[in-house]
Amino acid sequence: MKRVLILSLVLALVLAFGSMVAAAPIKSVMVTDVGGLGDQSFNDAAWRGLCRAEEELGASVGVVESSMMTDYEPNLSNLAESGADLIWAVGFLMTDAVDNIAPLYPDIKFGLIDAVVDHPNVASFTFKDHEASYLAGVFAALWSKTGKIGFIGGMDVPVIERFESGFRAGVKDTNPDAEILIGYAGNFNDPGKGKELALTQYNQGADIIYHAAGATGLGLIEAAKEVDKFAIGVDSDQTVLDPEHVVASMLKRVDNAVFTGVKDLIEGQFVATHRELGLAEGGVGLAYSKGIEIPASIVEKIAEVEQAIIDGTIVVPGTRAEL
Repeated sequence: MKRVLILSLVLALVLAFGSMVAAAPIKSVMVTDVGGLGDQSFNDAAWRGLCRAEEELGASVGVVESSMMTDYEPNLSNLAESGADLIWAVGFLMTDAVDNIAPLYPDIKFGLIDAVVDHPNVASFTFKDHEASYLAGVFAALWSKTGKIGFIGGMDVPVIERFESGFRAGVKDTNPDAEILIGYAGNFNDPGKGKELALTQYNQGADIIYHAAGATGLGLIEAAKEVDKFAIGVDSDQTVLDPEHVVASMLKRVDNAVFTGVKDLIEGQFVATHRELGLAEGGVGLAYSKGIEIPASIVEKIAEVEQAIIDGTIVVPGTRAEL
């Protein structure tokens, strides 16, 4: 009888210990692109997704910031060595780094934002940036009083080309006579250059400018306030930064992608595949400022155009060639 009691206690302890091990939280961490946290845009959106996973799913989360592109591979390797379960590489610039590092750690999962890598432990998420940028273009054309509209890109690469192409198409389909001014900073982390480009375009007559430039775009927002003109933000809802001048923001739901990836891993449903998220999937959208009156006619038109894109009635170009 005593032996049975002892065995029962031992079994209970084993089961309890096993339950504790099973309940250990999933560790998901991210490596930022060179813009780092505080860009109020792309990297911050990814971090919001991890914070949500911590709050709602009990995940253990962390972040390592990259100061330069040569940091990518060491940062990914160090996190893999630290015992992370799922490592996020935030940005297309990390494509080669993930391609090189992921095969070295086959038991660790990786999530890549804005690019595709084909490995059995990598989930890739890209976005139909051109669809929501088209909406931004429609908005800009309806908002502008001068008919001159600006676009500022970070680096002239395929991902940002999608933003530019969709935006230009939205402007021109709405106002064929509009003039679009284009500028590239060559960097996603240079607010000073962003401000310089914005002031140049405002001085040339633009009264509203859309950016796809990460932290560089913060300079646009400074310029808009300085000259009392308007801006359209990107990735996160940047209208909150200056509700009187940032009248709309293209939303890129990187946060949803990151949260979904963590949730999939926790539920045992992580799949190394490529997911492309657009308007129909809730992956992109357009937000309006709550600090300035947005005419109902503009909101209604945007809703109409959005539905037409989802239905396939409007096909948005994603490259300059498709324009």
